Amino acid sequence: MKSHLSRITHIFSVLILLAVSAAAQPLPKIELKQVLPKLQVDRPVWMSEAPDGSGRFFFVAQSGRIVVVKKGSDGAGAKEFFNIESRNPFFENEDGLLSMAFHPGFKTNGLFYVYYTQQNPANQNLSPQNYPFYSVVSEFKVSAADPDKADLASERILLQVPAPYWNHKGGQISFGPDGFLYIVIGDGGPPSGNDPFGNGQNTATLLSKMLRINVDVRGDSSGFQPNQRFSSSRAPLAYGIPTNNPFAGKPALSRIGVRPEIFAYGLRNPWRYSFDRQTGDLWVGDVGQDMWEEIDLVTNGGNYGWSVRESAHPFKPGPADARYTDPVMEYTHRTDLQSQGMFPDHSIGLCLTGGYVYRGNKYATLQGVYVYGDYSLGTIWGFRYDRDAKKVTAHGTLLQQPKNIFSFAEDADGELYMLTENGQIYTITVP
Repeated sequence: MKSHLSRITHIFSVLILLAVSAAAQPLPKIELKQVLPKLQVDRPVWMSEAPDGSGRFFFVAQSGRIVVVKKGSDGAGAKEFFNIESRNPFFENEDGLLSMAFHPGFKTNGLFYVYYTQQNPANQNLSPQNYPFYSVVSEFKVSAADPDKADLASERILLQVPAPYWNHKGGQISFGPDGFLYIVIGDGGPPSGNDPFGNGQNTATLLSKMLRINVDVRGDSSGFQPNQRFSSSRAPLAYGIPTNNPFAGKPALSRIGVRPEIFAYGLRNPWRYSFDRQTGDLWVGDVGQDMWEEIDLVTNGGNYGWSVRESAHPFKPGPADARYTDPVMEYTHRTDLQSQGMFPDHSIGLCLTGGYVYRGNKYATLQGVYVYGDYSLGTIWGFRYDRDAKKVTAHGTLLQQPKNIFSFAEDADGELYMLTENGQIYTITVP
């Protein structure tokens, strides 16, 4: 018995040492390998692999198209799956068809969701604010006659969010491990920044928030109704509210307009978030204002500070006793500010593109590394994060390259990809 216990103790000790070793190992250098070289997609902002075992990649073009192509092909046989270009969603640099998400039951129900932007007709008075722009989250169904074609007539609008300016849309939708749909929306601009309406800390608006809804049920708004062209009247919602959303089921808050869809707030212009497929952690890359870019580990009810703070640094006056969740990683735009950062040895950048924690099987040295990059400079960085100690244990540059990074992507196997502004698609490899 004693020998058996000793053996178990030894095995347990070895496992601990292996875990510590994995967390402590240095970051690898990476390379980019072009894939789908014959694929023609203008401004690809999003890529997903269908969760139905069909081995199909879906690419979202900012103009309003989605094309489908066979994984492992050269991309020449791509088909048009979806097209709303006639609605003119892409009218400014940060607008357009910005992402898509497959329902967890897509294989049997054929449902998918898209996020796109629209302009209101000139001089049309829309309450509660006469805002000229709005974002749309809609449900669609795949055509019954062709699995490579969407049924545009099946559209069911879930959410319409008015915005004062054309920029800072956020624009990603993804289903979490809990089966709920997460929607991230930026602060609504203006191009000059500074969050003049204070949307970041205003829980009565959906701007500057991470939202979470249940697409499988219908709910009750208990307050504002965002679907009837922004009417503020009480009406049924086109979705349900998860009961553990931080402001759900609180009539006193609802009466003063606090939105139950909110999962987290204080985000400026989140550009790409992801769930760690091993831990379920929600990582958000939030584009900064003039000085700092940040990566947040977002949790239920978290307040990430914008616009009282830019990353971990003061930006505007705020309540003296307010508490905000610090970012996990940040970097600055200016070399003279590096010494003031959380990680003074992090190289500079200008515009963050959030990424993914690598959980693929091809590259052991990349396992557990959060990979992210800078749209403007093309730098790709990575870091390891110790969840128990709640700290970054290693970080650094993985690759310096010149291409503008529109988005990172993850396939069904956990392998990572990079989408560039000029339409090229790369897989991330370790030499």
